[in-house]
Amino acid sequence: MLDLLITHATLPDGRQNMSIAVQDGRIAEVTEGLQAPAHETVDAGGLLVSPPFVDAHFHMDSTLSYGQPRVNESGTLLEGIALWGELKPTLTHEAIVERALRYCDMAVARGLLAIRSHVDTSHPSLLPVQALLDVKQRVAPYLDLQLVAFPQDGVLRAPGGLDNLKRALDMGVDVVGGIPHFERTMAQGAESVKILCELAADRGKRVDMHCDESDDPHSRHVETLAFETQRLGLHGRVTGSHLTSMHSMDNYYVSKLIPLMAEAGLGVVANPLINITLQGRHDTYPKRRGMTRVPELMAAGLTVAFGHDCVLDPWYSGGSADMLEAAHMGLHVGQMTSQAAMRQCFDAVTVNPARLLGLEGYGIAPGCHADFVLLHARTPVEAIALRATRLGVWRRGQRLASSPAPVAQLRLAGRPCSVDFTSN
Repeated sequence: MLDLLITHATLPDGRQNMSIAVQDGRIAEVTEGLQAPAHETVDAGGLLVSPPFVDAHFHMDSTLSYGQPRVNESGTLLEGIALWGELKPTLTHEAIVERALRYCDMAVARGLLAIRSHVDTSHPSLLPVQALLDVKQRVAPYLDLQLVAFPQDGVLRAPGGLDNLKRALDMGVDVVGGIPHFERTMAQGAESVKILCELAADRGKRVDMHCDESDDPHSRHVETLAFETQRLGLHGRVTGSHLTSMHSMDNYYVSKLIPLMAEAGLGVVANPLINITLQGRHDTYPKRRGMTRVPELMAAGLTVAFGHDCVLDPWYSGGSADMLEAAHMGLHVGQMTSQAAMRQCFDAVTVNPARLLGLEGYGIAPGCHADFVLLHARTPVEAIALRATRLGVWRRGQRLASSPAPVAQLRLAGRPCSVDFTSN
């Protein structure tokens, strides 16, 4: 007797009429047309069953704090950092935990079951670190939360920045972060990349560094990140996030840079919703939108993911824990409108970020964790177009969330009808 059987499912790779058999929290079999006794059977009705969504770049310590202490009127990255600096002295452990847990509830309802969150290590108290380590433990039964030690004020620029970051790692933070473009000079930015990559190599940690989040085409710390990755043998363990300066670089330099990144096996996270909101604020017209060169990076073989980055915080006044919203925006900004490119955008919020986080047992295949989402869509492309309703969300074979199908009841010129927004 199986624990769970999903029938008549369409998978992201296009296979149809598939059955997914679950036993003891793992996928036991994925095959066409399987019928077997199970404690629970769900007929997917030809709809899409996907592995869960993964957010490779988020800031959970600041989420849902919009308007505290005031609203970011300029909409710039630097005002957001200044506002966070004003807010930090008023933070409490309880408030951070409460906001983070609310966000995790939103995430699970959206089928988002793994998040990599940067956590500010700038203050010696490490209050945000302690709070998110508490959250990580509390949400572990239903969500994978991976934490990055993030020196928001600069690991060299802020007094005690490196010591604070090391203490955060000692406390159990998973990944080494950085922000080289916020150091005082380009030279100090490059030095910070070297120091932090060496620290990660010594401790066997992954690296995820905010890199070149700027409209300045001369902000080129990702080049240093690729070099240090090569020098230290960190291939496959290093991610550069944002990389918005690449949007403004000349094509000749990028033609050299991208192969260097590919040679080092760098991962990349673009944050479409935030990049196009914060970047280009000093432009008149034409106005740059700031998202890094996603299609070109993918074409070079790099693993590229989309992150949500912020939700209702000093940097961003929107957001809803919906990774399909990030994919939808990335598709438009990157002009990724072919069928293949749109499927790549779906991969950028599922399999690609799972690879960057190093998630074990992720996917729809025998032996993987029984974690998946039933979407009110028939293809990944349709899921993005509709920002499809999550009809069901499962983790380890247990249903965590359900939502009704969005079917509108219409009365047009006395003609009653219903509208199902899928293509069927």
